[in-house]
Amino acid sequence: MEKVKNFLRDEEKRAILFMFLSGLSLVISFFNIGNLPLDAAWTSIVLCGIPIVKEAIVGLVTKFDIKADLLVSIALIASIIINQIFAAGEVAFIMTIGAFLEERTVSKARAGIEKLVHLTPQVARVVRNGTEQIIPADKVQIGDIIRVLAGEIVAVDGTITNGKTSIDQSVMTGESLPVDKETGDQVFSGTLNQFGTFDMKAAKLGEDSSLQRMIKLVKSADASKAKIVGIADRWATWIVAGALSAAILTWFATGEIIRSVTILVVFCPCALVLATPTAIMAGIGNATKYGILIREGDALERLANIRRISFDKTGTLTYGQLSVTTVESFNPSISKEKLLQLTASAEIRSEHPLGRAIIEHVKNISNVSINAPDEFKVIAGRGVQAKINNHSILAGNIEMMIDNSISIPEQMEEKAFRYKDVGCTIMYISINGNASGFIALSDTLREDAVDMIKDIERNEVKSILLTGDNRQAAYHIAKLVGINDVCSNCLPEDKISAIEKYQLKNEPVCMVGDGVNDALALKKAYVGIAMGGIGSDIAIDAADIALIRDDIKCIPHLLNLAKKVTKTIKLNLTFSMTLNFIAVALAILGVLGPVVGALVHNAGSVLVILNSSLLLNWKER
Repeated sequence: MEKVKNFLRDEEKRAILFMFLSGLSLVISFFNIGNLPLDAAWTSIVLCGIPIVKEAIVGLVTKFDIKADLLVSIALIASIIINQIFAAGEVAFIMTIGAFLEERTVSKARAGIEKLVHLTPQVARVVRNGTEQIIPADKVQIGDIIRVLAGEIVAVDGTITNGKTSIDQSVMTGESLPVDKETGDQVFSGTLNQFGTFDMKAAKLGEDSSLQRMIKLVKSADASKAKIVGIADRWATWIVAGALSAAILTWFATGEIIRSVTILVVFCPCALVLATPTAIMAGIGNATKYGILIREGDALERLANIRRISFDKTGTLTYGQLSVTTVESFNPSISKEKLLQLTASAEIRSEHPLGRAIIEHVKNISNVSINAPDEFKVIAGRGVQAKINNHSILAGNIEMMIDNSISIPEQMEEKAFRYKDVGCTIMYISINGNASGFIALSDTLREDAVDMIKDIERNEVKSILLTGDNRQAAYHIAKLVGINDVCSNCLPEDKISAIEKYQLKNEPVCMVGDGVNDALALKKAYVGIAMGGIGSDIAIDAADIALIRDDIKCIPHLLNLAKKVTKTIKLNLTFSMTLNFIAVALAILGVLGPVVGALVHNAGSVLVILNSSLLLNWKER
């Protein structure tokens, strides 16, 4: 890997040196400095022109690839034949500058995400048989205990088994502040341990780790996949044929070969070929600043044409994590705080998400303590049973209450149903054989969801909610965020059917989802956007775009960026075609010579690249 990087750096240095020497030789040639026996412009032809001619010949022979390099090569050779050495050197020089600027634009566009590659840890501190040893990170095995000291980068994904710390997760989540972590919390490869020492159990290694997954996404962000690039290439092929025909006809009509050579020089479709990939790569670079990885180049082009955007609920519009909504006590002798304390104590050994959510809730309340239960038992599919300070506790669903002949008071049942109607999950609590209350838990709506939907609607894109949740939960969330079109109780095939319904009506749909059940819909949609942070690997692999920070508020920017990229491409194509035709007309009339023609043509290529590069820092005002 290091050898490849060094090679690329050497190639860049060599290109800069060749351009400098070529530019200097053209200055010497133009002003005829030193009265040299050989035109100094030959330096530019040798250093910059020969690689172009070589690439054109290889492409023509091996792939019958008739592209810009072929026309440039013909123009170079023709200029040399008619002794226009300076024109030949100038064409080679400016073409090399154009290619270099394109590569620099692409490199700058990818710089924001390629830094992930450099964060890949090389070693890990593993504790085996009580002995601490440093080994290569790729030798770590699942289940290994890894010790991470302050200031070290986490080598693999895993779970903290001992210790407390603060982790800088900005590379993964974009969070500006470090996140406090303790036993049971997940940590991710590539993140920085800022304070304290902790031990962790390795869970995901190599390509399965969070960091490597993002690096894989980086490598797939290739503008060559864009369909519109293919269109530009096909145009370039026809332009090459047109240029040759125009040059031959002009030669027959005027008898002046210099006009024909000028036509070849100005008709090179370099600006046309550069128009699309530079805009797409600059758009990809812009998106990375907002935590967006674009896996398919043509996704931006497609995204600009969508009419509807559909959202999964859990993990997309919501955080996908249950939190306590309310605690209700119906036992006069048991306060809400006491009910919560007893329930949390009963759930302390439970691994169920509902129990975990209640424990997390209690940790944030200073006046509620948790005591270890004297007895504890999990009732599969029902809840938990525990004994705490002579209190017999049952905490679970309504079926658990029925199984244990616990009668639910009418008032308690009515209030529980009100919370069910807005999508809450109810945990009933019985103390010493009496129904004493319930705890309502619900998924938490993302803070930016409401504003995000409003911004999307302003772009004349309609929102849809596609969720597997029940009707009450679906419509409750839809009402909160302002979505009118709702499809609930959706199986994966139902989501596909809903998307097909709109797309058959010529309303392209963008699907935003995070789970395995969203993968088919992400593939079926005109554009698929996956939540890259918490989203499943399957969902991310199925999507065209991934939000690595799970930040849905950047979606409106992504939609606007897609439209801006498309406009930039159209402007680039229009400008390059117009400039080419005007220059050809002037060349046919004899107004432009090879030297001035080369300047005009290549100036167009540079302007196209500069126009595309403006997208790197574009932001809608």
